[in-house]
Amino acid sequence: MGRVAESSPALKRKRADTPKLSEAERTIYDLIISTEDMGIWTREIKFKIKVIPDTVVNKSIKSLKEKLLIKEVVSIQNKGKKMLMGSDFQPSVELTGGDWYSEGRLDTALIELAQERCLQFLSRSKVATVAEIAEALNNMPVFTVKFTGRQIEELVQSLVLDKKIMQEISTGKGDFAKISPDEQCYRCTNRRGLPKTGALASIPCGVCPRMNECTPDGIISPTTCVYFKKWLDF
Repeated sequence: MGRVAESSPALKRKRADTPKLSEAERTIYDLIISTEDMGIWTREIKFKIKVIPDTVVNKSIKSLKEKLLIKEVVSIQNKGKKMLMGSDFQPSVELTGGDWYSEGRLDTALIELAQERCLQFLSRSKVATVAEIAEALNNMPVFTVKFTGRQIEELVQSLVLDKKIMQEISTGKGDFAKISPDEQCYRCTNRRGLPKTGALASIPCGVCPRMNECTPDGIISPTTCVYFKKWLDF
């Protein structure tokens, strides 16, 4: 991830827009925003700016938060540690884990509910595209969030892997009459109705954006994943 150069227009613009800061606050603020969407840990700030006493660093960080210039973001890369980031930046997927994570934790309750409602919709509709599934879920009052296209893609792929739905190509005829020919769509594998589901019945790996980095002896590992253990126990 590239850093903002000390003389870059972006950094100069931010300096012009910020309220009056002490020398210590300015130094710390410039370091924080230079990390862009990856953020920086407080201990790393203290290590890089050794000339500023730790007590002054802590006080400056508190002041920058109160002035709404920086914010804290939970990092799954650093086992839930809070990283400091400029308020104007959106945290990277590498830092937060993706749309299905909340405060550094995989939101299994939301995933299960979304899967259940997706299956119900497909059972009624017989076949549907990702766009139709997204529109249906986003119009359901049971959800307090709006799903992104990426979330719906991950959701249907997890259901395909669990063999609860199957991916098909529209012929434009019969059940596919409302869908353009050759368009990708989905239907329930159980033609008679919904497959039986229960809490944590679906493997969480399917919607985990860190799955490609998960290794037996890595920081992200099935041996330490509490959600995978719960799924196995179920």
